[in-house]
Amino acid sequence: MTRTQEKFYQLFKYTVYVLLAMNVWWFFDEELAASAHRFADGVGLRDIIEGFAATIDTAAWVVLLLMFELETWVIEDRHVSPKLHWTLRFLRATCYAIIVYAFYGYLSKLLFLYGAVPLAGVNDLCSLVGNGWAYAIDFDEYEVLNAGNCGVLSAGSSFMQLQTLTAVVDLPGYQEILRLAWVDVINAGVWLGVVALLEFDVQMQSRDRLHGVTKTISNWAKYIMYSILFLAAVYWGLKGDFIDFWDAFLWLLAFAFIEMNFFEWQREMRDAKLQRAATPGYS
Repeated sequence: MTRTQEKFYQLFKYTVYVLLAMNVWWFFDEELAASAHRFADGVGLRDIIEGFAATIDTAAWVVLLLMFELETWVIEDRHVSPKLHWTLRFLRATCYAIIVYAFYGYLSKLLFLYGAVPLAGVNDLCSLVGNGWAYAIDFDEYEVLNAGNCGVLSAGSSFMQLQTLTAVVDLPGYQEILRLAWVDVINAGVWLGVVALLEFDVQMQSRDRLHGVTKTISNWAKYIMYSILFLAAVYWGLKGDFIDFWDAFLWLLAFAFIEMNFFEWQREMRDAKLQRAATPGYS
């Protein structure tokens, strides 16, 4: 790779990282609007993770991504002091805790959806106009019912109420929201597996043990998990959920860069080992 190509590569990589950081705002804006319907009495401390799971999750992932970038690319091994080593590990551990907590938030959303009940006595969406009801486009998007949109949103004759909320959805829409919630949970769970494996790779690579059977198993496990994540991105794209699709696409790109950092890190370690072996007096 020439110096010019290297510069363009690094520019592209960090542009992707910046776009991922911007997604934190997009998710917050979406979840803030949804929280007005989900938490009519205001969002309490216990409700934050359930109401803003995607925002918290994405923010923690962005910080974690930067930690991996620092350790696999920016900081040379000879500059990693014990203090810096433990600082990076502490920051990553904090991010892991937040990500696991966000995973709980996705599970909470899914369980909340399973608590939906049939709305008795309503067979026409327009009959709910003027009473503060909203229609659930998806779990994080609600549209307040009015005379102009009630006939367009659904022509169904039976509806589900999302637990105690003044929000309804027809049966096909409810099934679709459930599927999207399941994809969220699966996606978040698989990413936990990816990051656990990357942490393992970092520790093995720092000890020059990421080779042979260990490397093969790690690569195959990541291949399977990245394939699942790719399918989740495709599903969101087909369903027209642009924000989730765009976010998933950027994360796959970002972690492809981290994998390339690993390849370069391994090459540098091999070159350093060969250089030491060729140095007179080396034993």
